[in-house]
Amino acid sequence: MSVKILLADDHKITRQGLRSLLEKEPDMEVVAEAEEGRTAVRLVRELLPDVVVMDVSMPDLNGMEATHQIVAEHPNVKVIALSIHSDNLFVSEMLKSGASGYLLKDCAFEELARAIHVVVDGKTYLSPAVSGVVVDDYLHRLARTESPSSEVLTDREREVLQLIAEGKSTKQVALKLHISVKTVETHRRQIMSKLDIHTIAELTKYAIRKGLTSLET
Repeated sequence: MSVKILLADDHKITRQGLRSLLEKEPDMEVVAEAEEGRTAVRLVRELLPDVVVMDVSMPDLNGMEATHQIVAEHPNVKVIALSIHSDNLFVSEMLKSGASGYLLKDCAFEELARAIHVVVDGKTYLSPAVSGVVVDDYLHRLARTESPSSEVLTDREREVLQLIAEGKSTKQVALKLHISVKTVETHRRQIMSKLDIHTIAELTKYAIRKGLTSLET
């Protein structure tokens, strides 16, 4: 039986290249593509793929939040992060969100194919280039007791924060999330209060620093 794969990346050329390579594998099938996280979440609900190959930095809903939602709703669906980012923040946050694997975009295709087989077997796959980062982060977390401020925010507040940081107006955020303008304003006040940040510029800097959005998106 073929492994059903969903590709989530905001760059069409990347998705096309991955699809072309994956479909040459006799036991793999690409069932859909998504150009941002919210679409990926919806397609997982509809298609229930075995594996999602997920870019980390995407507009509207980033790969970390999309992974969190997917794994929470469908724990049997495996997510492999495929990213240009090798630093501590992105790797650790994707794994905390529930990803079963993390690879860098400059890896060989054979490594991605191997990672897919590994996570389908219920194991975790980390690219050698990031495994050291994970160990360092683990040791760092052991040495401190305080929770990072990003964990103070709810899932919805992190969604609102990403959209605000990407320059969306209050009305645009409301339309995107299917909530009222008043609710968005309430979320924004709560975010600012929790983080003790009081300008949109500082919120944007915070979101970039925490990996919720990226200037490269």
